Amino acid sequence: MEWLQLPPSDLLASPWIMGLVGLCIGSFLNVVVHRMPLALERGWKQDSAELLGIEVDLPEPVTLSRPASRCPSCGHAIRWYENIPVVSYLALRGRCSACKTGISLRYPLIEIATALLFAGVAWRFGEHPVAWLWAGFTAVLVALAGIDWDTTLLPDNLTLPLLWAGLVASALGWTLPLSQSVWGAVAGYLSLWSVYWVFKLLTGKEGMGHGDFKLLAALGAWLGATMILPIVLGASVIGAIVGIGMKIASSLREGRYVPFGPFLAGSGLVMMFAGPERVMGWLGWR
Repeated sequence: MEWLQLPPSDLLASPWIMGLVGLCIGSFLNVVVHRMPLALERGWKQDSAELLGIEVDLPEPVTLSRPASRCPSCGHAIRWYENIPVVSYLALRGRCSACKTGISLRYPLIEIATALLFAGVAWRFGEHPVAWLWAGFTAVLVALAGIDWDTTLLPDNLTLPLLWAGLVASALGWTLPLSQSVWGAVAGYLSLWSVYWVFKLLTGKEGMGHGDFKLLAALGAWLGATMILPIVLGASVIGAIVGIGMKIASSLREGRYVPFGPFLAGSGLVMMFAGPERVMGWLGWR
């Protein structure tokens, strides 16, 4: 229990503490992944109706805090003790306490994954307050990956704050030198933007969404320009493997697409944990 003897400022960034906080943050990220697209869609419909001067039936207003969590099958209001990360899922045996409808396994998996990522951040950056900055970076990537996988949407509400946070953190001397952060953002955006336009000019089709440009720009702002190519290579390889597997299993969605954002986010996390020196070694660029 050496971690209990750490100074308070370092204790708060210990793997155990950050892992427990990550478990709770993971529960909140489940809400973000589910509700943010619904709230955005309702806002778009309302704005479009006002612009066209027409009336439309809008769904119930949704925010990250309201309405209270409830079972989508029977409407049962979820009590506080039914919403404890992982523990409640196990206690309820993965089913609603009222109608016994199954609860998706994804909820506890995101909670556990976020807890492990937070603990990993503490291990990677040491028991230092800056670890919480990188934990925030990690949490946003988890949310973006979940939303993009479900909806093929990478909301500006998350990608742009992540980009600006990376630049500000760099300017304050907490992460990279500012020049590396700025050029990382530029390289991240322009690289996929160029691929998008080349593909569109050659085929007349859109190969990816603009949110991918912004996400890679944000990753560049946090990790630097030298990490852009490794991130894209890693995301492309993993995405291709997953896509081929889904094709073989006949589980591709309508349009036969696989969103790229989750693989960019995952590859960015791998590069963060590995660090630039190790990544350069993998590529033989030392």
